[in-house]
Amino acid sequence: MTGPGSQPSDDATLTVETPDGETRHLTASEGAVLRDVLLDAGLSPHGRYACRVNCGGRGLCATCGVRLEAPPDPEHWHDDLADRYGYPRLSCQLEVRDGMAVTLLDKRVWGDRDPDR
Repeated sequence: MTGPGSQPSDDATLTVETPDGETRHLTASEGAVLRDVLLDAGLSPHGRYACRVNCGGRGLCATCGVRLEAPPDPEHWHDDLADRYGYPRLSCQLEVRDGMAVTLLDKRVWGDRDPDR
């Protein structure tokens, strides 16, 4: 994650697939927090109930889960467990990388488990 005092650099492009099948291409600062980039683009990673009640990107509520085509190794304990057991990865704990492909989930609160994991 981008810590205090560090600056995201360079632009990155990412592809976002929405639950209704729309594909959006976004440009953001590489290293920016994925959750923030999605929200700024009007794309919520939260389910309809959690869009107003969530932890604000602290990695505690697990409501901002997304699927990634090629996810990076997890750094946050909750994200590590999600990756290990096939649950969506937390967008609040992921940095934007150039070429990132993200799928937003159709969910009420949390995303579904991937049965192949």
